[in-house]
Amino acid sequence: MIKVVKFGGSSLADAEHFRQVASIIKADPARKYVVPSAPGKRFKEDTKVTDMLYNCYNMVKKQENIDEYYKQIVARYNGIIEELGIDFDISGELEYIKNALQHRSGRDFAASRGEYLNGLILAKYLKYDFIDAENVIFFKENGSFDEELTNKVMSQELLKHKHAVIPGFYGVMPNGTIKTFSRGGSDITGSIVARAANADLYENWTDVSGFMMADPRIVENPCAINTITYRELRELSYMGATVLHEDAIFPVRYANIPINIKNTNAPEDAGTMIVASSTEYDTEKVITGIAGKKGFSVITIEKDMMNAEIGFGRKVLEVLEDNEISFEHLPSGIDNMSIVLSTSSIEDRKEKLLNTLARNVKADSVVVEDGLALIAIVGRGMVKAKGTAARVFDSISNAGINIKMIDQGSSEISIIVGIEEHDFEKALAAIYEEFVK
Repeated sequence: MIKVVKFGGSSLADAEHFRQVASIIKADPARKYVVPSAPGKRFKEDTKVTDMLYNCYNMVKKQENIDEYYKQIVARYNGIIEELGIDFDISGELEYIKNALQHRSGRDFAASRGEYLNGLILAKYLKYDFIDAENVIFFKENGSFDEELTNKVMSQELLKHKHAVIPGFYGVMPNGTIKTFSRGGSDITGSIVARAANADLYENWTDVSGFMMADPRIVENPCAINTITYRELRELSYMGATVLHEDAIFPVRYANIPINIKNTNAPEDAGTMIVASSTEYDTEKVITGIAGKKGFSVITIEKDMMNAEIGFGRKVLEVLEDNEISFEHLPSGIDNMSIVLSTSSIEDRKEKLLNTLARNVKADSVVVEDGLALIAIVGRGMVKAKGTAARVFDSISNAGINIKMIDQGSSEISIIVGIEEHDFEKALAAIYEEFVK
């Protein structure tokens, strides 16, 4: 059996956590390949190493001296090495990185070095081989991930190593420069390694015991999710559930490899199992989870006889495409169409966008409304449960909240509701209370 294990920054914040991680890895011989993040916060006021490296990059950009600030990064890594009691000198690596930063080596290079250095130290401590991610993870000229080449090269490389540490978060561009995934991208690296290793399980270790049914900052002590499908997870992750990077699903999904979200501080907890499909669900709760986020706008287009006009929708989407704007939802009626999109994507060009839409489709009215929050109610059990939508709407109505938008796909795995941002927390808590009693 082969397991790929990824440990987040909170799991590798200091020497004590390194020891904890090592004991977890050694406790199961199947845990053969390890993907580490950069050191996270040791305490609330602490700074993540990746953020410190970003700060160095920004300081150099402003032509500020980084000597004193960089000493904090050096001290952080040397402190871990000393406390672990290993004979390992990374002063050459640290000096090389500092010089590269001073010569403006690039933002992605700066950000990636946290994982790189942590990977070196963890490999030394575990007595595992070290595989630099830049030798096995590749991006294309346009910056997109080169899945085919990566899987081919990494599969061949992993066969040479019984045990190995592969740092997360980064790979290499065709010109040899370092390229990172989006923030939290070590989850993606773990998934890529799991696929290349043809693993039986991908364990993602973090500081929580899996997914909760709702955000614990909004709902007190929400229930844990025991089993969730890839599709449900994708919906919840996109809508703000942050335990796992939303793009980490795809590599293992193709290979039908399950993911187990585990807690480094409570390794005995079962955590959440993420699987390709499951017919099992809690018949009492019906839903799997609730997630949402703020920061959306809705553009409403009105025109008489819109439903009879061939090509109307295409004209609307062409305007968005020409402006490189993606949309979230397109709820519509016979004489109106609404476009839900992130407020940040149109912030500097609202007037231009509205005028272009009005002109291109000869609309009677085009208006935009900001301050929208979206909540996704997700669950594979919703397909067979009658009255789920009614329960969602009633719970929101009983809380005295007005629903601005409703969107439900034919797959019935999720219901999306739009409400005003100031009602977000209240609405989410009301929905949770309705389904989890």
